[in-house]
Amino acid sequence: MESAPMNFNLFKHNDFFSTASQIGLEDLPIILAAGYKSVICNRPDAEDGGHHVGSKELAAACEALGLAFSYLPADATHLSKEHGAALRLLLADMPAPVLAFCRTGNRSTNIFRLANLIDAPVQAAGAGNDKLKQYEIVIVGGGSAGIAVASSLLKRAPNAQIAIVDPSSQHYYQPAWTLVGRGIFDSRKTVRPMASLIPAGAQWIPQAVSEFLPDHNRIRLDNGCLIAYQQLIVCPGLRLAWERIEGLEQTLGKNGVTSNYRHDLAPYTWQLVSQLKQGKALFSQPAMPIKCAGAPQKAMYLSCDHWLRKGLLKQIEVEFNNAGTALFGVAAFVPPLMRYVKKYQARLVLESNLVKVDGPNKLAWFDVKDNAGVSSRQQKSFDMLHAVPPQVAPDAVRNSPLANVDGWCEVDPASLRHVRYRNVFALGDVCSTANAKTVAAIRKQAVVVASNLLASCAGKPLDARYDGYGACPLTVEKGKVILAEFGYGGKLLPTFRLDPTVARRSAWFLKTTVLPWVYWKLMLRGKEWLAKSSESAEHP
Repeated sequence: MESAPMNFNLFKHNDFFSTASQIGLEDLPIILAAGYKSVICNRPDAEDGGHHVGSKELAAACEALGLAFSYLPADATHLSKEHGAALRLLLADMPAPVLAFCRTGNRSTNIFRLANLIDAPVQAAGAGNDKLKQYEIVIVGGGSAGIAVASSLLKRAPNAQIAIVDPSSQHYYQPAWTLVGRGIFDSRKTVRPMASLIPAGAQWIPQAVSEFLPDHNRIRLDNGCLIAYQQLIVCPGLRLAWERIEGLEQTLGKNGVTSNYRHDLAPYTWQLVSQLKQGKALFSQPAMPIKCAGAPQKAMYLSCDHWLRKGLLKQIEVEFNNAGTALFGVAAFVPPLMRYVKKYQARLVLESNLVKVDGPNKLAWFDVKDNAGVSSRQQKSFDMLHAVPPQVAPDAVRNSPLANVDGWCEVDPASLRHVRYRNVFALGDVCSTANAKTVAAIRKQAVVVASNLLASCAGKPLDARYDGYGACPLTVEKGKVILAEFGYGGKLLPTFRLDPTVARRSAWFLKTTVLPWVYWKLMLRGKEWLAKSSESAEHP
């Protein structure tokens, strides 16, 4: 590339990204011939009186040549991590290789350094797939677990070389989606750009993992690249298997069929709830495990609360179909929850699993077991259906040597280290552990994994222990929550010295105000509020 007759200075950082001094319209054909597919302008149009080609002219010329173009202006004296975050977002979407320019090239280079992407395979489409990238620690998954454990590791080992592998450009705070479905939380406040949350010191690789090769300390990305690691942390979450309910995918978001388990559908839940005046509302829950085991029934409670307050509940037939044998997995919370089921005059049908939906005709089919254990398929009509899909481990994990017989990443339940691969740890929804799959569980697990991974590297005992802690704030009505906190075996692990089975306004405040703040400001930044492991709590 450098041998081309260019009228500007160019520096190639890697196969995917280069920076340059000011370019002109006449330079674009040369840039295209050199193999570049995208151009980023970091120089503000008004800089130095605007006596240089502007972004609008460049954009039009790039479009005519088939080059992608983005305008990311930056004052050379006021660069910040936000510029790096913005560049990460652009590089996740723009075809590579990319050329960024400013007046001298220094500003573009500094933004690239702020992006924490030097030498990382940010966008390997069509280039460099045969090169092996190596990192000390690779984290697969950039959700709650991935960001939290990366921050906890960097808190303990600031110089650790960490890569986070995740294809998503957005990061979601999913616990609030139930509140969005009740019209009391803005869905826009539950999502932020992934690039803005990657901790300083970690490198983000915006790709999906197609294969785990733990016998060779490698992972393979969807684009064919191989990534080598010394330590691996597996936390890609789980997969919502919508396709396992016949007809569901085709009717979601219309025909009265919704689900708070998707960011774009939670507002539709509230639309249905607020518009329903009479008829039949069905709520479903699949077999365990699922993320946030209480979320399916929380959708029912909050909907019924609205209808009760509006004087409509007597005109609406409510039915909760649960594939399990009990309303909730921890016995202590069943009696108070049943009181709300009776308060809302809802019909509870246990061992009833949603298997098929016909949205246009407003029909749903459930496989229901009778007292003798005999299953039969029952057809039910509805005016509103809140459906929750079966949930499984991601294919790359389920089909790998890391999986147990059910497809989950098989780890020791206390140390969270893999039972067969000593340099592999896991946390979050993908784990084989028997805890509730909640953000609260991840908050505790991140500390255990960070502590134990570094202890393992140092040849020390894995003293941090995970006790199975999970929390499910059960929103039984607007303004009141039963704060269910428990560990392995259903052992109650309340944070506060109050009866945890009682619905409280203080717990509502915790759910709606405190916990979102804790998530964004503390948990994802490695500030481990109330997150110490059982061992470290005993031995400060």
